[in-house]
Amino acid sequence: MPFISPLSIPSPDPVFQSFSIGPLTIHTYALCILAGIIVAMFWVNRRLTQRGGEPGVVVDIVLWAVPLGIIGARFYHVFTHLGDYFYPGANLLDVFAIWDGGNALYGSLIGGAIGAWIGCRMSGIRLWSFADALAPAMLLAQAIGRLGNYVNHELFGLPTTLPWGLEIESDNAKFPAGLADGTLFHPLFLYEIIWNVVGIALLLLLERRFALRWGKLFALYLIWYGLGRSWLEAIRIDPTSDGFLGIPANVWASFVAIALGIVLFAVQSRRHPGLENSVYRPGRGPRVVEPRKKKGKGGEDAVTADEGEGSSESGVWTDEELAAAAPASGSAAPAKD
Repeated sequence: MPFISPLSIPSPDPVFQSFSIGPLTIHTYALCILAGIIVAMFWVNRRLTQRGGEPGVVVDIVLWAVPLGIIGARFYHVFTHLGDYFYPGANLLDVFAIWDGGNALYGSLIGGAIGAWIGCRMSGIRLWSFADALAPAMLLAQAIGRLGNYVNHELFGLPTTLPWGLEIESDNAKFPAGLADGTLFHPLFLYEIIWNVVGIALLLLLERRFALRWGKLFALYLIWYGLGRSWLEAIRIDPTSDGFLGIPANVWASFVAIALGIVLFAVQSRRHPGLENSVYRPGRGPRVVEPRKKKGKGGEDAVTADEGEGSSESGVWTDEELAAAAPASGSAAPAKD
């Protein structure tokens, strides 16, 4: 048996892959994906509201983007691993068993983009404004989701003698034939987590330095993620993945992501060299409410905005807006909630 370094990464006990609550079976992989989605949603909401978006508007977009993203992720995986799901005696219902793992990021980008476009059209948010707000949050969600791959004993690379190699049981379906029990493998899930965290820092730095808007930050996300993923997929052990010209499908998808990112950045830089004036599409904006009156000190009418409703532009009532909205006969200074 090969020597196992004390720094090697053991795979979690399979018992942690799922647990039961009454008749329900909860899969850790699904919880990791859900946790990533929730964290990303809160961060995107914060980034959009800081740019003038109405608080909570991200929910209107997520309700479309997340379901279609999950559907796209699953079917992309199935179509690039047909041998895993279509063979004599196969249970075709396994095509929908996302809790067993097998959700492709590039499929989620395709499905999620369609859902985001629908959600943005309905909410009035610019698609590229949402994409820029999403870019670093997407990397964070992906990093959290990769913990699910670790729990499921999947997403590992070629054998390695590096001390931080990943321990994989020899009866794993993807364990290469002919290798000795105890062989260590590149922990691709960990490499991608590190790559994504570095990418978050880089995107935020570039965004602050160059005020990247109009989809340009999202373009850099595509380039960064595509570069990292193309290398990771090149050393990944995934014998059932379909490919073309001997190159795995995910490597081709990474090349496409890089190319799209470069084209998007070049086109948007030419079309929109200036700053973004609003995250809303022309003619749209935060909900507008009429100021209401309430009694101030001494019984005078004071003007205020309905709590939590926002104003015509920024979502926050300014002293000037309230003063302009106050009746000419009112002698008291405007008040704000």
